[in-house]
This record gives sequence, C-alpha cells and structure tokens, in this order.
Amino acid sequence: MHDGKLLRQRLEQCPPGRPGWKDYEDACIDALKYLFVPPLAEPHIQPRTYSEIDRRDAVFPNRNIDAGNNWGHIYKELAARLVLFEFKNYDREEIGKDETNQTRNYLTKPMGKLAIMCCNHAPNEAAHIKRNTIFSEDGKVILFVTTEQLIEMLFIKERGEDPSDLIMDMIERFYLQHE
Repeated sequence: MHDGKLLRQRLEQCPPGRPGWKDYEDACIDALKYLFVPPLAEPHIQPRTYSEIDRRDAVFPNRNIDAGNNWGHIYKELAARLVLFEFKNYDREEIGKDETNQTRNYLTKPMGKLAIMCCNHAPNEAAHIKRNTIFSEDGKVILFVTTEQLIEMLFIKERGEDPSDLIMDMIERFYLQHE
C-alpha cells in the first residue's frame, strides 16, 4: 500500500516529456487507486478497443449507481459507468484542443460522459474552448486535473476527508464557467 507522502514525492519527481511519461502514468494510477479504490473498482490499464484502434490510459469502473456518495451522483448525472482517465506529461508541448478531442473520442457508449485528464501542467486556452464545445455538442464533461490538484487530493484524503469532493467541485465550476 502506498501512503500519500510517497505518492506526492513520486508525482513531483516525474521528469516532464518522454523521459518521464511512464513514471507519470504509473504515479497517477497509483495515486488514483489510493484516492478512489474503493468506492471505484480496480482500474483497467491501457485497455484497447476490440478493433485495437483506440487505447485508453486507465478506466475505473464505477459501480456506485445507488450509493449516496459523490461517485453515485456522478454515475446518475453523467452516466459515468466507467470513468476514463488520460495522462498528459508534456515538456515543451502544450496540452491543447487535439488532446482534448482525442479524449472526447474515447468516451463512447457505454463509457459515460466523464473523462479526467491528469496533466503535469494546465492545458492551453484552445483546450478549454474545445471542452466547452464538446459539452455543448455531446454533454460530455472533460476535467483537467493538474498534478498540483492531484497532490491536493492526497492531502484531502490524509485529513480524513473525501477527495472526490474536489472532483465534484471541479464539475460544478465547469458548469458555471461553461459558455
């Protein structure tokens, strides 16, 4: 089992870009498992579609349909039967509309309408505009969770609070800022 301090250190020490992409992905997955399993189920790592065209980074089954928790609410509101996580550990490149659109394309039925992009730095303005367009067109919500926010969720859990509260806050802020 991992503790929050070790997970924070791993996230902070990942080199950006290609040299650290696998370390970043592994650190994010371990942090997400520590934060959210349970109530989410163990993730499927890099599952491919039957055609093998698409490869999602991590998919966490959400079996909380009748649960009185945040994940139950997310399941009902966004049909989030499976919660998609994508990991972006970029160096000089910006996280933009292409990466956001790629994530959108992974949200096929019956995945649901929630994807979370864990990013080592904030996506650019074009990414934010694209996710608003995606929501307007498809009702799909794509959250951008930075490494700093992931680290904050680790602190939240260590305080004995629910780290999914931050996910709920981010969804609500997205709804308020959407245009």
